Amino acid sequence: MADGDDRQATFGSDGSLETETTPDATGENDFGEAKEPNETDGGYSRYVVSSLLQKAVRRSDEEVAAWAAWELARSGYAWNLWDRLNLYVVEDLRAGSDAALTIERYEELATERWEPAEWKGRLCAIHAALAAARARSTREASNADAYFSAVAEVRAEARERGEEPAHDFPVGDLEPEGKFDAVFDGHTGEGSRLDRGTRFFKTHGARVGPEGEDEQSARWQRLAMLLDEDVEYDAAELDRAVEPVDPENPWRDPGDGQKESDGEQDAEGEGNREADADGDSDDRSGSLTDFGE
Repeated sequence: MADGDDRQATFGSDGSLETETTPDATGENDFGEAKEPNETDGGYSRYVVSSLLQKAVRRSDEEVAAWAAWELARSGYAWNLWDRLNLYVVEDLRAGSDAALTIERYEELATERWEPAEWKGRLCAIHAALAAARARSTREASNADAYFSAVAEVRAEARERGEEPAHDFPVGDLEPEGKFDAVFDGHTGEGSRLDRGTRFFKTHGARVGPEGEDEQSARWQRLAMLLDEDVEYDAAELDRAVEPVDPENPWRDPGDGQKESDGEQDAEGEGNREADADGDSDDRSGSLTDFGE
């Protein structure tokens, strides 16, 4: 629910738990006893049930995930349930999972159309938990965040000592003429200074992969380039524009001799970049505003 964040548990300066039990979560438990703060109807701690739900989703235990969602929903903690399920989407599920939209829809139904603790609301809670548990589980986003954050510290400490970092970001210094040379087209300051206009963008920055363009898209690409009144492309450039990137080295452009290990270029590749830097008149023609980045 929208106000769920206002009801999250916090900890005081002395480490004690500070929380406010919502009216929906009061009353009696299944045994006819007055519920304690943060107690579910089954007599469990909502914090433990919430943690159980996340671990069940992560381990793809559908039955336990369904029960935990049902228990939170029926006990008046639907706000906690939906807040947690949405967190799991970004913390525990593989990027691009359809479960994200599914959970969002079930939450909308349970909280805006129906009462979250009633029968229909509970069914939505179970469905959402099952969708999460059946989705591909991964900690990739959390692992990436932790790794990149650690590298940032190592990198900064190394610079302070005047040393090369033992671990660096996957893009290194990110400069023109290196492994990621294709990104420095006219959309960037460095690319503009190198006079890299439409020609460079179409033959370097706009390439896709590793599947490449399908037949229809490649046909449109070639025809658009052939009909360009400002830039004249040769056959090799037309081929290069639609050639899929190498799945083993997606930043290597065909014919430039770039080595996967260290980004070195062969003579032909160096010659091509020198021409780019010299500012071929055709390369400066056209407007990059006609194309997306």
